[in-house]
Amino acid sequence: MIRILTDSTADLLPQQASALGVRVVPLTIHFGDTHFLDGVELTSEQFYGMLAGCEKLPTTSQPAPGEFLREFLDARDAGDDVICILLSSALSGTFQSAQIAAAEADYDRIFLVDSCSVTLGLQLLVRRAAHLAAAGLTAPEIAEHLEQAKQHLRLFAIVDTLKYLHRGGRLSAAAALAGGLLGVKPLITITQEGSISLAGKARGLPGAYVALFKKIDEAGGIADPDSVLVGSTGTADSTGPIVRYLTQNLSLPEPGVYSIGAVVGTHAGPGACGIAFFAKDSFAEND
Repeated sequence: MIRILTDSTADLLPQQASALGVRVVPLTIHFGDTHFLDGVELTSEQFYGMLAGCEKLPTTSQPAPGEFLREFLDARDAGDDVICILLSSALSGTFQSAQIAAAEADYDRIFLVDSCSVTLGLQLLVRRAAHLAAAGLTAPEIAEHLEQAKQHLRLFAIVDTLKYLHRGGRLSAAAALAGGLLGVKPLITITQEGSISLAGKARGLPGAYVALFKKIDEAGGIADPDSVLVGSTGTADSTGPIVRYLTQNLSLPEPGVYSIGAVVGTHAGPGACGIAFFAKDSFAEND
């Protein structure tokens, strides 16, 4: 049997994870001295309500190696394979925690995949892994497929402000300053190495949507129309223009629309929206 494991930044609701047969290790949200397990003790709706009223921005922390070790040992005792797909190691120590746990478990049927992405992008890889497992592929085959697929994975997002990313250490002061002009809406992306980068900026929200749509075209277009996810932090209203562009301009099926959870919301802030998809061009071909 193949077990698929991810972390809570994949932003899968418990019932969605259960339907896919995916186990989730949560990260932790800290509001001062109060701690919440992401997606377990704190929903997205609760988080954004608390974020709006807090004086000091919350922080996040990775799972301890022991959280992964319990999963790995349970799989080892059952003789199951594990495919563990996690948020970018450039953004969090979560992947390193899993590496430590895998070494301690001393079980060669654990396959770790650094998604080099987060939230919607990570979720796309997790969903693909579940689909491939259901199709009968072996764990090594699935892990290899994911390593190839992530070369085509794209994540673009419009953020209301870069202050959250800068304060959280996910974006340099220079990049934050470049995208922080009055009236400018920044567009961010995840690089091939899995870090956050400023992909562009536009005057006003309508211009930001146009800039995002141009990025889809620059990526060579969407390779798999059935593997497109759209999401937002705090409110789903901002995803409407993206959904309409995909369905009306590109004649694609209506994508899944998701709430981006507390961990990513801590760093992106409220009012962000984005899209993840597999591009027709790979990063290597674009470089």
